[in-house]
Amino acid sequence: MTDPAVLYKNQSAEQIFRGGEINVAKKRYADAVKQFEALDALYPFSQYDEQAQLNLMYAYYQNDDVASAAATAMRFIRLYPRSDRVDYAYYMKGLADFEQDRGWVQRYFPGDLSQRDPGTTRQAFDDFDQLIKLFPNSPYAPDARQRMIYLRNLFAGYELHIATYYLRRGAYVAAVNRSLYIIQHYDGTPQVQEALGIMVTSYRALGLTAAASQTVQILQLNYPHGPVLKNLAKLK
Repeated sequence: MTDPAVLYKNQSAEQIFRGGEINVAKKRYADAVKQFEALDALYPFSQYDEQAQLNLMYAYYQNDDVASAAATAMRFIRLYPRSDRVDYAYYMKGLADFEQDRGWVQRYFPGDLSQRDPGTTRQAFDDFDQLIKLFPNSPYAPDARQRMIYLRNLFAGYELHIATYYLRRGAYVAAVNRSLYIIQHYDGTPQVQEALGIMVTSYRALGLTAAASQTVQILQLNYPHGPVLKNLAKLK
C-alpha cells in the first residue's frame, strides 16, 4: 500500500484539504482518510490542521476504523482543548469507543449486547458523561444523554445476566449480592424489578423468609402490577 504522503506530495495543503472534503461529501471515506492523513504528514502545522483532524476522525468512523477515530478524537482534545469544536471530538470519541467494543460482526449482525462484557462501552459512557459535564449546552449533549441511558440499561442488563446465572447454579448468596449491586448502581433501570425478584427467590431458597417478605413488600410498593410480582405469587 502506497504511503498517502507519497501520493499527495506534489499537492499544496489547500489542495489536499479540499480534496478530502470533497471525498467526505461524496462518502468516499477511504479516499478522504488517505488525504487527511497525507495532510497531517506533509503539513502538520497548516491552517487546515484543526478542521482536518475533525474531518479525519469522522472519515475514520464512517470507514469502520473506529479505533483510529477514537485515537484521533483523543489527539484533538489534547491539541485543541480550547477549540469551539472540541465538544464534537468528545462526542465522536464516545461513538467510536462504543462501536469499538461491538466489533464488525456485532455491528452488522446485532444480538443481545447485554449478554457481553461491556468492555470499552464503559469508556464510551465516561466520554459522553464528560461531554455533558463540560459542555451541557452542546448540540451533541441531548444525543449523548440518550446514549448514556441506553448504556446504563445495557450495563444493568449485563449484571442481571450474571445474577440469573448464579441463581440457576444455586449460588444464592452470589445472586443476592449481584442483584443488590444492580439496585445500588442502576436505580431506575428496568432490570431493578427483576433483580428484586431474584433476591426473593434466593432468600426463599436460603430459608431467609423475613428478608424475602421485605423484598416482596418493596416490589409491591414500587411494581404493584409488574410481571415479577405475579410470577413470584405463582411460585409460592
